[in-house]
Amino acid sequence: MCGIAGFWQTKRQAEIPAEILLRMGTALKHRGPDDSGVFYDDSTGVGLVHRRLSILDLSPAGHQPMTSHSGRYVIIFNGEVYNFEEIRSELGPGHAWRGHSDTEVMLEAFERWGVQAAVQRFVGMFAFALWDRKERKLYLVRDRLGIKPLYYGWVEGQFVFASELKAIRQYPGFQAQIDRNVLALYMRHNCVPAPHCIYQGISKLNAGCILVLSGPQEQPVVTQYWSATEVAKEGLRSPVDGSEAEIVEQLERTLTEAVKLRMISDVPLGAFLSGGIDSSAVVALMQSQSTRPVKTFTIGFHEDAYNEANHAKCVALHLGTDHTELYVTPQEALNVVPLLPAMYDEPFADVSQIPTYLVSKLARQSVTVSLSGDGGDELFAGYGRYFLMKRVWNSMRPFPKPVRHAVSRMISSVPPKTIDKMYKLASPLVPRKRRSFPTGDKAHKLAGLLGAESQERIYMHALTHWDNPSAVVNGAVEPDTVRRFVHEAQWLPSMEEVMMLTDTVHYLPDDILTKVDRASMAVSLEARVPILDHRVVEFAWRLPMRFKIRDGKGKWALRQVLYKYVPAAMIERPKMGFGVPIDSWLRGELREWAEDLLSVESLERHGLFNIEAIRAKWQEHISGGRNWQYLLWDVLVFQDWIAHNVGALQVA
Repeated sequence: MCGIAGFWQTKRQAEIPAEILLRMGTALKHRGPDDSGVFYDDSTGVGLVHRRLSILDLSPAGHQPMTSHSGRYVIIFNGEVYNFEEIRSELGPGHAWRGHSDTEVMLEAFERWGVQAAVQRFVGMFAFALWDRKERKLYLVRDRLGIKPLYYGWVEGQFVFASELKAIRQYPGFQAQIDRNVLALYMRHNCVPAPHCIYQGISKLNAGCILVLSGPQEQPVVTQYWSATEVAKEGLRSPVDGSEAEIVEQLERTLTEAVKLRMISDVPLGAFLSGGIDSSAVVALMQSQSTRPVKTFTIGFHEDAYNEANHAKCVALHLGTDHTELYVTPQEALNVVPLLPAMYDEPFADVSQIPTYLVSKLARQSVTVSLSGDGGDELFAGYGRYFLMKRVWNSMRPFPKPVRHAVSRMISSVPPKTIDKMYKLASPLVPRKRRSFPTGDKAHKLAGLLGAESQERIYMHALTHWDNPSAVVNGAVEPDTVRRFVHEAQWLPSMEEVMMLTDTVHYLPDDILTKVDRASMAVSLEARVPILDHRVVEFAWRLPMRFKIRDGKGKWALRQVLYKYVPAAMIERPKMGFGVPIDSWLRGELREWAEDLLSVESLERHGLFNIEAIRAKWQEHISGGRNWQYLLWDVLVFQDWIAHNVGALQVA
């Protein structure tokens, strides 16, 4: 894995271009600690810098920026093209190959087929910049699912781009100008959805897109070479054919090939293992193709509600992996909090960022590449909301809206603690498997759903932290990004499919993959996600819903693949989030830190927030009246981030 950055400038800066590039590259050293290189074209003002984490072809032949044999193209590349050997064979004999890196193969593919046609052949995760010396065009390209990040924009009229914002911040004249409208979007979703960026003038390149720039001050042309929406449409038009056994076998073959490609490495390789369906399936398919025990890694917590390590250990023992687990103390987890503002150089508040960093750090002690099971929930209906949504809606719909509103008000009027006490008194009358604690907060969340007019509204409620972020961020108008996508996706035959497609296009790249990329790259670990091979995605959308949701549970077909390797009894248990007890930490170990960041003085410094609204949530949380951990974590992460990343604050 690597870090890339660069610019196309028309004016001479006071600094030497190479020095600017080196500074931008140094900001990305964590992404590529093994090597660095710069390219600058004095005649055009195009500059490129690369930081390398050596994975394939560890020799100097893999050094970047790399120039094609003809001299036409210069590339800086972050990621992997896993099928490069196949493409190399397709290009045919006669090439005087300098090494065996995928980067060199990519360049020759551009020479032979052109940029778009070549990219269509690539199987992998990538974000790259390509300078065409002949046509004097700069290409920025991001992989189909948005696994690898790529930011771009203008600083005082000069075009800049990078893997992470910390590199763009090094360009002369950059102003850390906060976009309050985007801040409102962050407050709803706990991350910043593409193409938006927290800084004005900067954007994210959307997944599956190619940006072409013909001049530093011209408007770029952005085209989409792969679309999850189009894949969904094609999948519905051409569903898979065959018996259930045949279709499960097709899925197994597709997944096996995806895993096999991602096991190609010239450095030590392993896998994250939580003991859940997705990671267990990936590890099982790895072990089935490996001649030695696969190295697997798990983080454990002493709090039972957050611990999956015992389940992972059982799966590891059954599969015969070389398993490493580390039980983390609360203090070790808390020690990650001060690292977050530098790790995520856009505000990012998914609390599972903490265990993701810890398991990445654990894995990096033994390997340089680790496979992950991300993507299974979105493609095979793993999230509870996919099969609970219809149940909730069908239960609500028969009752008139005034009745639902009245019930909502009644539930909301009872403090969560009181509901908990009432439930505990009645719990002996409830079947053991249906008992769940605490119930007060769940009851209040249900009350918030009762007034929903449609399944679409219920889903948006599930995606929402602050339900009216424009009232929390002063003067903000929230961009209609995810909500618009949900509305436009109503052509799909079921709400479950609307949710799955929305999550694939937005939640997956903007939250899940952002979390994994930054956490793993912070320790110079390459994370690979075989379930997000685009051919797996395309096959998944050809599966009718009965192969995903059955008997009130998701991932039916994926489970059948896994059960060939791991007994069902070892896997069948309630889904557990990869989280930490932020709620109790905010009332305990993190309270002093939080009090400082949420003080009136601290909130007044930038004037962005409605202080009364935030302070009210904080007081209610620390009193135990409600659990507002996620809403407060959004604010706390932003407050900590802005203190560490923004000097002279400017607000749009």
